[in-house]
Amino acid sequence: MSEIKLGKQEVIHFVGIGGIGMSGLAQIMKTMGFKVQGSDLNKNKNTENCKNLGIKILTGHKKKNTNKVTIIVKSSAIKSNNIELLEGKKKNIPIYDRIEMLANIIDLKKNIIITGSHGKTTTTSLVANIISTARLDPTIINGGVINSLKNNAKLGQGEWAVVEADESDGSFLKVPINYSIVTNIDKEHIEYYKNFNNLLKAFKIFIEKTPPIGKSFLFLDDLNIKKIIRKLKTKNYFTYGFHKNANYQVCNPKYEINCTKFDLKIKNVGSKNLHIKNILLNLIGKHNVLNATAAISLCLNLGLKENVIKKALKNFSGVQRRLTKVFKRNKVEFYDDYAHHPTEIKSVLEGVRIVAPRRKIISVFQPHRYSRIKSLKLQFASCFKASDQVILCPMYAAGEPIDKTFNKKKFAKLISKFSKVQVILIENENDLTKYCRKNLIKDEIVIGMGAGSISKWIYNLKETL
Repeated sequence: MSEIKLGKQEVIHFVGIGGIGMSGLAQIMKTMGFKVQGSDLNKNKNTENCKNLGIKILTGHKKKNTNKVTIIVKSSAIKSNNIELLEGKKKNIPIYDRIEMLANIIDLKKNIIITGSHGKTTTTSLVANIISTARLDPTIINGGVINSLKNNAKLGQGEWAVVEADESDGSFLKVPINYSIVTNIDKEHIEYYKNFNNLLKAFKIFIEKTPPIGKSFLFLDDLNIKKIIRKLKTKNYFTYGFHKNANYQVCNPKYEINCTKFDLKIKNVGSKNLHIKNILLNLIGKHNVLNATAAISLCLNLGLKENVIKKALKNFSGVQRRLTKVFKRNKVEFYDDYAHHPTEIKSVLEGVRIVAPRRKIISVFQPHRYSRIKSLKLQFASCFKASDQVILCPMYAAGEPIDKTFNKKKFAKLISKFSKVQVILIENENDLTKYCRKNLIKDEIVIGMGAGSISKWIYNLKETL
């Protein structure tokens, strides 16, 4: 990848600025003093954050949006026939992928790169929170809004950058690495990689990119990561997890209604073994214990003190759309979660079930992408076992063409059969409101899950119920 030379006189136009990654990078570059603008089909919270920082937001894609522009940055979601990209090529304006621009921006920092199929946003937030608590003022680029920042990006004055890297299109291989975390590897994004072996090869390349002066932290309990570890040419990594052979082993987890407590045994790291006791994490669920353990492992290797790490985990205020409590009414609690893959759904529901064993859990699930549901149909059908009821929403296609072979009723029957749960079919947001009005009594836990418009539906219930 060639170096991008930038001057502060550049006018940088982001095509698809409403995406979480694009908006974060745009805000970083604006804070650095560049002239930044961007376009997207619709306004959202991300574009609002950009606007509040003084970034010009243009609604819709038009030729004239490229007037006076000297550099174009495009989202991976933008098609090659986009009118602004075509106009940019016509005008010989340099066009870069988001990841190329990001790589050049963070090349000046010491970089901590977090990737993996699930948990990378929360893990990135936890690492950023610990380093911030240590007053090292990191640059942060995350895939979700960190509640304490009210944003997903921040330009810090310190030497560290904490960055979530997306594996979905192979772009995580383009970012410079000093330290890294791989949370897990699941069967995702096969439409890009063509087969699962190619995905595994990409993660192997990523891990081996970590330089000798850094370290990679790998989740040992994950069978796919174990496969890669056996083939690694370098031993420049540490492992974490519940597994007895992990360098950082989770012990004595205790799951409570508002938090989780656990101990950490540290083995074969440095000159002596350590045992950190009574770590209190302000999140629930086994998956979040693992996210926190990854963050702790890395931060200890940076030389951060145990008391600073404990303080950061205890005070962590979470990430938006990661089991975010929206409101409570008549003792019924409503949550919003980004879970849209079977592994994520299962983790969220099991985490809630452990701390609320006798309460009724209602999952409001909006399937995301026909291709994902079809390729993982049986995994989706069996991931709701910890739920008492599933309200199945219409498919959120996310730009995919309608697949007429997908049958929602048959999909509902599969969920009912394999998860042993009652499934209710609804057709729209209004149906959800009606169902909740009629059927919620008290003490239920309602969790909206999906990567599409379901978040808005759950927030709207606060006004319509």
